[in-house]
Parts: sequence; C-alpha cells; structure tokens
Amino acid sequence: MVPALRHDVTMLTIMIADDEDSVVELVRVTLEDERVRVVTASDGVTALALADEVRPDLIFLDVNMPGFDGLEVCRRLRARDTFTLTPIIMLTAATGPDDARRGLEAGASEYLTKPFSPVRLLTLVDSLAPGASLWQRR
Repeated sequence: MVPALRHDVTMLTIMIADDEDSVVELVRVTLEDERVRVVTASDGVTALALADEVRPDLIFLDVNMPGFDGLEVCRRLRARDTFTLTPIIMLTAATGPDDARRGLEAGASEYLTKPFSPVRLLTLVDSLAPGASLWQRR
C-alpha cells in the first residue's frame, strides 16, 4: 500500500504599507485567501512595528506615506538581520527612472508602479515566493 502524500500548507504573510485604502483593498482582494494573510499599515512608523511583530514573508511599500516614507522604511528594514532576505516591493505612483533607481538603492527587490494590474501583482508575488503557487489556486 502506498502512503498518501502529505501536503503541508504554509501560511504566507504579506504586508502592505500604503495610505490609499483602495490600493490596500486591491492587494488584499487579489492575494488573500486561506493560504495568504495580508496585514496592513497606513504609515511608515506602523509599518516598521508591524513588520517586527508579524515577520512577513513579502512586503509592499508605498513611497509616499505619512511618517517615514517607503524608502526610509525599506532602508531600516534592510538594516535588520531579520529582513535582509525578505522580498520588498516598492508599490508607488512615482514612475520616473530616478524614482525606480532610488527604490532599488534603498534595498527594494522590485519596483511596481501604480496603477498596476492584479495579473502583474500575482505574477510578481509568484516570482518572489514560488512556493505560494498563487496561480494554481485562482
């Protein structure tokens, strides 16, 4: 008799820090389900505290938000040993070439501009967290 395969389901935690409720909701609706938990912050100070509390597997940061901006949050997270390998995506309306360069220099793994499509969001998350297999569940 062949034993049944055991499928361990691991919860993926994604943090989004953005002061635009519509963006937060789009990310939540696109990504959250029984295997993906989305936690949110609306400013940079809260984002830093929340990241320390929940240790997300993937982080989305808006550049322009109250308190610390996303670039500063990214720099501070990258300075912590616990976040050196965590994928951080700048999710922003700042679309200039210098904006993307500044985001990557701050330590971002990727730079995604608004408006973005849910398909692009899923593709990006799948590439950064391949174990999540988001496409297979949609």
